Amino acid sequence: MKLRELPGLTAEVTQVVHAADLDGPPDKPHVFVYFITIANASDVSVTIKGRKWVVREANGETLVVEGDGVVGEFPHLEPGEQFHYNSSHAIATDAVAEGAYLGVSDAGEAVFTRIPPFEMRVPR
Repeated sequence: MKLRELPGLTAEVTQVVHAADLDGPPDKPHVFVYFITIANASDVSVTIKGRKWVVREANGETLVVEGDGVVGEFPHLEPGEQFHYNSSHAIATDAVAEGAYLGVSDAGEAVFTRIPPFEMRVPR
C-alpha cells in the first residue's frame, strides 16, 4: 500500500514543558511534556492509526518509537476537526524530537503527516 503525505492534515506542537516534578528513570531523569494538535483541513475524513517518533539526544543517542494509535486512541477526524493531546518523553541530555502520524482515509488510502521537530532543552 502506497503512503502519501495528505495536504491539509497537520500536526502542531503547541507547547513543550520541562516537568521537573516528574521523575524519569535514572539514565533519563529529565521529563518533558508536550502538547500537540492534529488538524484535518483536508477534504477527506482520516483515522489516525499510528505514530513514529525519532528522538535525537545531544549525547548521540537516538530513540525510535513506533506504535498503534495516539495515547491509546484512534482519532477519527472529519474535515475541519482537530484532536488535542499531551504526552511526554524522558531524556538524558538536550534533545530534538520529530516524527509522523500515520492514518487511513475513509476511502482506504494510507496517509501521513509530519510532526515538526521540536527541542527539549534541559535547564542548567
